[in-house]
Amino acid sequence: MNETEGLRFRRLYRPQVITDDLQERQLKSSSTYSGKVFRVTLLSLGGFLVLPVLLVLLVLESPIQPEILSLSEPPVMMGCYEPNLKLREAQRMFEDQIVGPESIANIGDILYTGTADGKILKLVGRRFHIVARLGRPPCGSREEEPSCGRPLGIRVGPNGTLFVADAYLGLFEVNPTTGHVTNLVQGGQLVGGRKLSFINDLTVTQDGRKVYFTDSSSKWQRRDYLSLIMEATADGRVLEYDVESREVSVVMENLRFPNGIQLLPDEESVLVAETTMARIRRVHVSGLNKGGMDTFVDNLPGFPDNIRSSSTGGYWVAMSAVRPNPGFSMLDFLSQRPWIKKLIFKLFSQDVLMKFVPRYSLVVELHDGGVCTRSLHDPHGLVATYVSEAHEHDGYLYLGSFRSPFLCRLDLSKV
Repeated sequence: MNETEGLRFRRLYRPQVITDDLQERQLKSSSTYSGKVFRVTLLSLGGFLVLPVLLVLLVLESPIQPEILSLSEPPVMMGCYEPNLKLREAQRMFEDQIVGPESIANIGDILYTGTADGKILKLVGRRFHIVARLGRPPCGSREEEPSCGRPLGIRVGPNGTLFVADAYLGLFEVNPTTGHVTNLVQGGQLVGGRKLSFINDLTVTQDGRKVYFTDSSSKWQRRDYLSLIMEATADGRVLEYDVESREVSVVMENLRFPNGIQLLPDEESVLVAETTMARIRRVHVSGLNKGGMDTFVDNLPGFPDNIRSSSTGGYWVAMSAVRPNPGFSMLDFLSQRPWIKKLIFKLFSQDVLMKFVPRYSLVVELHDGGVCTRSLHDPHGLVATYVSEAHEHDGYLYLGSFRSPFLCRLDLSKV
């Protein structure tokens, strides 16, 4: 072996010098491999978990078939609608003793209301007494509500009796002294070829001969009210009950969630809260314009519930939810996106979705032409929550609620 071959041989077996750079490259190579394994494992696991969910969402049918709505941009909350804390001056009454006092009426200084357990209550001072029960127990669950009954609107007739609208069971006249109950209109019956599925509120003429009431939907019941709001179908109606002939007739139809109703002083028309559309309609029930309809006020800062007279000649309107501007209104956002509504109702129940509804309480007073004259707010619902009605009596505003375990009383002289 010559010298040249020996040099080549020695080069082949030259010892490798280990440096920090070499170790770093080796560690980097090992780390890159581990990272790839981790990512592949994570993606595989994610696909394994997500794929069945996607398949279920594709196969599962949505319980609602929503329509596209065209709502105007909510009014800016300034001027009459300027936020304040006036509802926080209210005092809670009968807290944790009654649930869901939706509507309130008074005979003298005695208040009456209907509650979520199907009862009509008399409120005297700090005590309450059961006047009547419209349905039958048990009560308390979604499944039991149709048989238990759910009294909503309540009014006092000219003879001192109570007229009550029960969402499931129909229209009733209740004697507040004896507790005797008379069923005037049976819930679920066909009127004009469609079922009375969601009787909501009522108003009575001064002579007691006519009762006008709202049927919020022919498809959805009260226990599915959020489905009705989301689907936004125009299957609600205003109806008339003639006390003498005992006949029920349709006054107006094709309304989107007709809710609260209030007879105007001339008794030729009624105001109807069209909740889903954030407006109040005027429906002509007698006179030359009978059968006609126009808009009393449009584009409210919330979704109106019950309407009641105020002592100044106006009307108190309770908002079941607000449309904050500035801010974000979920219902306004979803109104143009029915596919998102479908997806939401595939994934979540009504009870879960209600937890995402802002607890902003708002009551406004409107006068002729739908002009706002004052508004009362509780921005976070710290005192008054889920307000469904504002009933004025003797200088106080009594606030009903469709789900809170109390009602509130506000001294109007303080606000």
